[in-house]
Amino acid sequence: MTRARFEELVGEGYDALPEWVREKIANVAIIVEDEPSEEIREMEQLGPDETLLGLYEGVPLTARSYDASMMLPDRITLFQFPIEAEAAETGLPVAQVVTETIWHEFAHHFGMDEDAVRAREAERENTSD
Repeated sequence: MTRARFEELVGEGYDALPEWVREKIANVAIIVEDEPSEEIREMEQLGPDETLLGLYEGVPLTARSYDASMMLPDRITLFQFPIEAEAAETGLPVAQVVTETIWHEFAHHFGMDEDAVRAREAERENTSD
């Protein structure tokens, strides 16, 4: 898939977030990279057979002070190659994996830790069955 088409899917995935969620998003840049760098792999303590679909870097809304307007934007990075590999492995459309990854990373922006995000994802999967 071309980078341009992947970035279109990212835009569509962002637009798929509920409006009330998008209204609360503040100061976040969404970046697309091919795959996690060695520095990110080390920081996230990934094994040789592990990767990331996305990464949130920043200060969650729940941890910001009132003067946060002078902060640099938070970053959400989506990793195109791992997302495409996940879609191929699971049989899900790339667009769905992108949308789910965006939801996951924005949950971190709103202050959810990894355990809470995964629990919420499992809950969403159980209610959609």
